[in-house]
Amino acid sequence: PNQDMGYDVSDYLDINPEYGTLADMDVLIGEAKKRGIRIIMDLVVNHTSDEHRWFIESKKPDSPYRDYYYWRKGRKNNKLPPNNWQSMFSGSAWKYDEEVDLWYLHLYGDKQIDLNFHNPKVIEEVKAILRFWLDRGIYGFRCDVINQIYKTTLANGRKRLHQTGREHYLNQEGNHRILREINDEVFSKYDCMTVGETYMVDYQNAKRFIDKELDMVFQFDHVNVDRKKVPLFARRYVPRRLKKILFGWQNNVEWNTNYLENHDQLRSIPRFGDEKNYYLASGKMLAMMIMFLKGTTFIYQGQEIGMTNIGTSDMSLVKDISAINVYGLIRKLGFPHKAALKLVNNINRDNARTPMQWNAQENAGFTTGKPWLTINPNYTRINVENSLNDETSIYHFYKRIINIKKEIPALCYGDFQPLFTSGKLMAFLRTFGNDEYTIILNMSKKRQKNPLFLRGEVVVTNYVGHDNYENQRCLEPFEGALIKTR
Repeated sequence: PNQDMGYDVSDYLDINPEYGTLADMDVLIGEAKKRGIRIIMDLVVNHTSDEHRWFIESKKPDSPYRDYYYWRKGRKNNKLPPNNWQSMFSGSAWKYDEEVDLWYLHLYGDKQIDLNFHNPKVIEEVKAILRFWLDRGIYGFRCDVINQIYKTTLANGRKRLHQTGREHYLNQEGNHRILREINDEVFSKYDCMTVGETYMVDYQNAKRFIDKELDMVFQFDHVNVDRKKVPLFARRYVPRRLKKILFGWQNNVEWNTNYLENHDQLRSIPRFGDEKNYYLASGKMLAMMIMFLKGTTFIYQGQEIGMTNIGTSDMSLVKDISAINVYGLIRKLGFPHKAALKLVNNINRDNARTPMQWNAQENAGFTTGKPWLTINPNYTRINVENSLNDETSIYHFYKRIINIKKEIPALCYGDFQPLFTSGKLMAFLRTFGNDEYTIILNMSKKRQKNPLFLRGEVVVTNYVGHDNYENQRCLEPFEGALIKTR
């Protein structure tokens, strides 16, 4: 129903008519396979839509689906929610249903109802969903909020400004048990890839998830580097912090997911680079960072052409349910419109969801109709067509470094070693057998002294004409280089 951009599923075994039919999906899978492309799907099983058949049936008193969800009596004669848990989108995580005279749990929107994984039937339903799609030729899943599916207890949580109750549902032992079971009985039987979205995961839990449960996990420490403890509030981005976080994950987890953007994050160039003065240089430096760290690189749509945030001055144009809820909450607390709008622009997921910018024609070539979301006005400059025709574009740089990575085993499978952790330079080694490659990146908009005397072949750099890092005493703003040092 798209109450939260598709993260409210009403039928796990069909395609949303807005996008086509199941037959269309079969054609897509087959045609992609012919071209060497493997399709993975987004698996959303922490919750279903309130329009899902299971939830509708669960409202009936003697329904076998009643225990598919968390229906509970409230406190104070059913006048207050069953506990003090908070929704990820602000407010209580419980909603009262007059028809049933009970409250139901929703960690996200009130139309996204949490499934009860204490019920073995729910786990069997999930296995059946997975087999359905894997048998149709899907090659794996990105598992949405997969470390939150098991609620150990519904006791009150320790009071926090954000996410009260999380100690009872994040990274629980039951969660690991269920994923091991699903992996044993489903994932391990297919040639497939799984990556879990695991909010607030630490090294230890991440290693457990990727041991016998999933192939990889998305952690969020590095994309919260410019956030305060309550992620709604921004703080100044400091490159040294980002480097420390990334190096920590590289040193503690054998195989990482290297990404800077996704459908929930702000665009990376204005966030970690310099959109105004060093757009190309910073975009290419960030590309080198995620491409040459150890692990699997994930590139989000539009990132390869350097798309940027749109921002908004009109809340009526905002589609992100989380941003809308936060704006309402901030206004209720007495903040003026401008202050609330500034906060929204720092978290608004619409920034990453604007339509793909294909060309400089009307609506960026995305549609001849009315776009579902406002198109970034910079589409006449930043678009696929311009990128294809410009050999110096971020797009062509991505193509180049992808090919380099594929050709050099050290960059795919080699060991990782940080060279230094202080300052605004990031430098690390990738080694494989007798081969050694050094990556050095200036993460700032100022020239930085180069403490390394890097003798060797310059494989790639984002600054034309820089081909000798043995004698180069400084790195230019957002300069990056890959050098074969052995």
